[in-house]
Amino acid sequence: MPTMGPSLIALAVPLFFWGMACEGWAGRRRGTRVFRAGDALADVGCGVAQQLVALLLSNALVLEVYTAAYAHRAWTLPTAWLPWAAAVLGVEVAYYWWHRLSHEVNLLWVAHVVHHQSEDYNLAVALRQSVLTWATTLPFYLPLALLGVPPLPFVVVLSLSTLYQFWIHTELVPPLPAFERWFNSPALHRVHHAINPQYLDKNHAATFSWLDRLFGTHEPEREPCVYGTTRPLRSFNPLWAQVETGYRLLLNAARAPSPGQAWRLLWASPAWRPEWLAALEPEPGKGLAREKYDPPVTAAVARYAVVQWAVVVTGTFALLMVGRALPVPVRAAGVVAAVAALLTLPALVEGRPWARSAEAGRVIATVLGAGAWWGFG
Repeated sequence: MPTMGPSLIALAVPLFFWGMACEGWAGRRRGTRVFRAGDALADVGCGVAQQLVALLLSNALVLEVYTAAYAHRAWTLPTAWLPWAAAVLGVEVAYYWWHRLSHEVNLLWVAHVVHHQSEDYNLAVALRQSVLTWATTLPFYLPLALLGVPPLPFVVVLSLSTLYQFWIHTELVPPLPAFERWFNSPALHRVHHAINPQYLDKNHAATFSWLDRLFGTHEPEREPCVYGTTRPLRSFNPLWAQVETGYRLLLNAARAPSPGQAWRLLWASPAWRPEWLAALEPEPGKGLAREKYDPPVTAAVARYAVVQWAVVVTGTFALLMVGRALPVPVRAAGVVAAVAALLTLPALVEGRPWARSAEAGRVIATVLGAGAWWGFG
């Protein structure tokens, strides 16, 4: 059984930010604005929230549940290489169907929508993840345990698949036709993130693009992509991003004309629009000519937010590295400090009236808390 030290994803965090720096530099060389402060900070904030939940709960729980299922496996795979081969194919197929159904079932879309809310497309978007993704993916991966894929190959292959998907979140790499016959690419994944009508719900594979051809969801990039969701979030708050779609889904289910209609709504496609729902919630516009959510922000505020975000990310990375060795109160205090920043810094960039006083309070409380811990330590 693999140990629960820092995950490959946590160890790769510095490489993620190095890649984003390189992408920003390359974009400037081309005269292209790759990142907008508010949108990029929201992306990173969602990633911070997801990793904090992983630290507190999900990584350990997923491994424990998978290992328990593996103890009841139907058989043990022979030879040293077969478990790894089965993990590569099994993780890819399980991911494909989780990903595809996450676009076709409201209860799964509630988690996955977070990854699609950005109206930009860059490496920061790869970090934009839901805190609930682990809960929706686990049922798709458990059959691998029952079929005899051991925990170690499963964890390693899943981590490598996740790492592979980082580089495909960029507009700076053109289509690669020969490569795309077999593997996922930035152009194919741009299509997946686009809201152009012909691109919706296409290209669900993680690493191997031939799965989309096999299951009829392949679509090449033929025209410029427009990114985001058909119902835009219009917020840079990563905490609101995590809950907005779920809140709206439960609110609409509570207002359904019957329990049967409420139940159907939970399991229906996000595109399902019965008359009673259309009356409660107007259908979002289908046009692609819409302005991105981009409240004006001064250069000074943007620089301050970026510096503070760097401090939060550094602290989160430290928690991921050593957090499980820290006393629970210290770990919890670190999580609270990070979550407070997820609330105040986006509000500062958006120009919320209460943001400056809330940010000042957060900084003072964080400094006092760190000083108290250092003194007691």
